[in-house]
Amino acid sequence: MPPQDLPLGQRPRLLDVSHVEKTFNGDVVALKDLSLEVNEGDFISLLGPSGCGKSTALRLISGLMHPTSGRINWSGGQGADDLGIVFQEPTLMPWATVAENVWLPFRLRGQSYVSVRDEILEALKLVGLDKFQNAYPRELSGGMKMRVAIARAMVTHPRLILMDEPFAALDEITRFKLNNDLLELKAKIGCTVIFVTHSVFESVFLSDRIIVMAARPGRVIRELHVDAPYPRHEDFRTSAEYAAFTRQASEALHDAMGEAA
Repeated sequence: MPPQDLPLGQRPRLLDVSHVEKTFNGDVVALKDLSLEVNEGDFISLLGPSGCGKSTALRLISGLMHPTSGRINWSGGQGADDLGIVFQEPTLMPWATVAENVWLPFRLRGQSYVSVRDEILEALKLVGLDKFQNAYPRELSGGMKMRVAIARAMVTHPRLILMDEPFAALDEITRFKLNNDLLELKAKIGCTVIFVTHSVFESVFLSDRIIVMAARPGRVIRELHVDAPYPRHEDFRTSAEYAAFTRQASEALHDAMGEAA
């Protein structure tokens, strides 16, 4: 059985974040005593107000920066293909085609385009852009650019994908569609996702675990489990169950904002 189909308490461990703190300039505490267990198949949202350290936590997990104290340990060690990242902006190379942008993770490892062409086209097919492989970023809509970024992050089939508010700048209709598509993609490739968002509604729709964070200093104040089965579609968004989970998350976020020092 795929890990994502197992109950939360029975999934194999992927990584542990243990008592991690991050301080900038010697006195600005961005994160304090962050501990988080990440299991295979989880969809975890980091939810909280601006300045609570959500993006900092993602950068620490990615290895783009190092903690001031504490540890981040991968079960079995971290390999080159274990991690994919989607940033707030698509960060596409404007001079490269869609397919060449998706090729980037392989290119950085010295693999030729021809040798991985099938993997690139499969990733583009999964995000519905296989017919745009020769297009350039300037020819794409905002939602299509983000799909390219997602294809690039998932083309190596990583165990973990980190997503830093990838849909925040998109209109609501496009955002809902990409939320739906993201859950379908996750189910197909069987990865784990840690997703940063300000949106209560987005966090409830996507996640099975919501980590609610407070600011100054950034810290975890609550973890919520969204015990609704996948797949989730539009009927879930209009259900009483969704409304109840959204109310719980809203109350936790309100508490987080009230706890800012």
